[in-house]
Amino acid sequence: MQSSRSNQDRTEKTRAALIAAARALFVEKGYAETATPEIVAAAGITRGALYHHFRDKRDLFRAVAEGEARQVAMEIETAAAPAADLPVDALLAGSRAYLDAMAAPGRTRLLLIEAPSVLGLAETRALDEAHAVRTLREGLSDAGLAGAGADALGDLVSAAFDRAALAIDAGGDRPAYEAALAELIRRLVA
Repeated sequence: MQSSRSNQDRTEKTRAALIAAARALFVEKGYAETATPEIVAAAGITRGALYHHFRDKRDLFRAVAEGEARQVAMEIETAAAPAADLPVDALLAGSRAYLDAMAAPGRTRLLLIEAPSVLGLAETRALDEAHAVRTLREGLSDAGLAGAGADALGDLVSAAFDRAALAIDAGGDRPAYEAALAELIRRLVA
C-alpha cells in the first residue's frame, strides 16, 4: 500500500512539475517558440517522463489550459456564491471575479490567445463550456435569461468578458471595462 501511494505521489509531482514548467515557458515564449527539451529541463525531469505523462507538447498544453480554465471557474464561483441573493448581484460579482482571475500573469495569453491557436476553436470552446461559460450560463439562467437563444446569449456575453480581459491585459482601463460589463449585465437582466 505504501509503495502504491508513493508511486502515485511521484506521478502527481512529476505531472505538476511538467505543467508548471510548461506554463511558465508558454507564458514567456508562447507555445510555438517553446521546445520540449526546454520544458523537461525546467521541470528537472527526463524527456521520457514527459512522454509517459503526455502524448506530446499539445497534450501538455491542453493540461495547462485545463488547469487555468478550472481556476478561473473556481474563482468566479467563489465570488458569486456570497452574492447569490439576487441573480444580478451574482452576475456582477462573477464578472469582477472573471477579470480578477484573468489578471493572473499569463492567463489571458494562455486562454484567449494561445489556446484557440494551439487547440483549435472547437476544443477551446469545449474547455470554456466546461468551466467559465458554464458558470456564466448558470448565472444568466438564474436571472431569468434561459430558454431559446440562451446559449447564443451566453456566447455573446462571454465574448464581451473575453474582449474586456484582452483589452485590460493590453493596458486598457480596467474600471472602464468593469463599468461597461456591469452596465451590460444590468441591461440584460432588467
